Amino acid sequence: MPTAIDHERLASAAQFIASRRSIRRYREQTIPAEVVDGLLRCAVHAPSAHNRQPWRFAVLRRQQPKDRLARAMGKRLRSDRMRDGDSPAAVQADVARSFERISRAPVVVLVATSPIDMDAYPDAPRREAEHVMAIQSTAMAVQNLLLAAHAAGLGACWMCAPLFCPDAVRAALDLPADWQPQAIVTLGLPASAGKPHSRRPLAEVVRYVEEP
Repeated sequence: MPTAIDHERLASAAQFIASRRSIRRYREQTIPAEVVDGLLRCAVHAPSAHNRQPWRFAVLRRQQPKDRLARAMGKRLRSDRMRDGDSPAAVQADVARSFERISRAPVVVLVATSPIDMDAYPDAPRREAEHVMAIQSTAMAVQNLLLAAHAAGLGACWMCAPLFCPDAVRAALDLPADWQPQAIVTLGLPASAGKPHSRRPLAEVVRYVEEP
């Protein structure tokens, strides 16, 4: 058990986390199933509300399931944007870009939340709080997955598009009824270094509450 603050390890962790990038283009190289399993073991070590571990993962490594998911999501994207009145050319470009990002990734991990083991309450406010807790737990597992991929030298990108078409995603992958799609994480050996990112200074987002 540590008895003092390890400033060197903190600085090393901060540098490692800051070096992670969202990678959307990958080399055409297969990622072994055992590597994916290793990443997911890291993911499921995230903390979770009541330790209920509500996260669920569907791993897509073969082309047909990836294409099927990309087509189903693209169909809904096209329908939504056309209903918004966007130009057909812009819609088609968006759909094509989405299809490429999903279908060309060596591995696609569909991340879902299952409420089946969460607490049940008779009132709406506590039911909503419990639902948010399950989603927060799942999001922490995703962050573990992203950092594990970065540690392994893999690129990864977190995409929340399934939130806009959960029924289409569930049907395309034949997921259980209790799986609520939350995100996609694409994985592969990076084809680029990714774009630099900026972050707001701590002074804008942190408040120390120290008054008695």
